[in-house]
Amino acid sequence: MIVALIIACEVGFWVLLAAGLAFRYLLRMPRTGLALLLCEPVLEVVLLVVTAWDLKNGAEPDWTHGLAALYIGYTVGHGHRTVKWLDGHAAHRLDGRPLVRAPRYGLARARHETKVWLGTLTAAAVATALLQAAIWYVDDPSRVTSLESWQYTAWRVAGIHGLIALTYWLWPKKAPKDGGGSTKDAGSGAERERVGR
Repeated sequence: MIVALIIACEVGFWVLLAAGLAFRYLLRMPRTGLALLLCEPVLEVVLLVVTAWDLKNGAEPDWTHGLAALYIGYTVGHGHRTVKWLDGHAAHRLDGRPLVRAPRYGLARARHETKVWLGTLTAAAVATALLQAAIWYVDDPSRVTSLESWQYTAWRVAGIHGLIALTYWLWPKKAPKDGGGSTKDAGSGAERERVGR
């Protein structure tokens, strides 16, 4: 049941996102579009409530509950950036606004990758907190090993992502020598810094 709900939440995320962007840019109803986009967090609340209800009804804690916690954590850590990135592309394609890309070279790219990694760190922290709450709720050390293993998984993913982000500081990607795209991509203006991938 939990896996089906996770899939339903993911489908719902994209349906709400598509509807919100369509209302904002195709139907020229920005308030309705914003309202639909603001409904996105409701999906995670539903998933959280159903997962807690499942455990309360005596379900054995397993990988599905851990996956639900990681899904919610990912949405908290990266959901806003994903929506913002897609909103920028929709504004460019449907409203003719200039497309602001993430920096591709040098320290500007390293800073950008660090911000993305901070989203993963947030996701790991949220998932760990939810899993710890579930562990305390179940209150039986023999039944929570699966939940504990998901906590380690969350931090392993954050650690690997952190090492990848660190490589952009240690070996910054250089702009092409012919100057193609160097002015456009290597800058670090405030607008560029606030845009996701």
